[in-house]
Amino acid sequence: MEYNKLVAVSGLSGLFELISSKNDGAIVRSLNDKTTKFASSRIHQFSHLESIEIYTIRDNVNLADVFNAMKADGTALPDVKDDKAIKAYFQKVYPDMDFDRVYTSDMKKIVKWFDLLQKNNIEIKLTEVAEEEPAAAEEAPAADVKETPAPAKKSAAKTQEAAATEEAPVKKAPAKKAAAKKAAKKKED
Repeated sequence: MEYNKLVAVSGLSGLFELISSKNDGAIVRSLNDKTTKFASSRIHQFSHLESIEIYTIRDNVNLADVFNAMKADGTALPDVKDDKAIKAYFQKVYPDMDFDRVYTSDMKKIVKWFDLLQKNNIEIKLTEVAEEEPAAAEEAPAADVKETPAPAKKSAAKTQEAAATEEAPVKKAPAKKAAAKKAAKKKED
């Protein structure tokens, strides 16, 4: 299981592995009990762990940075029911956290999620996007441009021709009637 496939689902406790996504929701597998279920996007919202950021007194940091600091600290996780112990733990582990904007409930969730990640032996690392994907993105369209535009142009040309033939008689008919009316007026004069 990879860190970049993990999501938090609103309304459901714990973390989930994203198995497949659909237009109306996603199929997810719980890290708690390994059950697989469908979560509707009409009811639930999905947040990738890679996209979650934590408020600090400086710039926001990614949740993975907080997890790595918790792992590096090595101290035992506090009891989730003890609010003071949780706040003291994060003041020790990640002192730059903005404790006015990061609520105790958020810290409890971070502790629970970290515990789940440790129990499932998931390596906490972000997907590197900066250098590799832009090069791949530039190469991929070049291969597709040679193959796909020809049919697209044909279909676009066909739709333009069809539109022109449909519009042309409509436009020409009034022009013929106008020309006929002008010719009739000239004969009368």
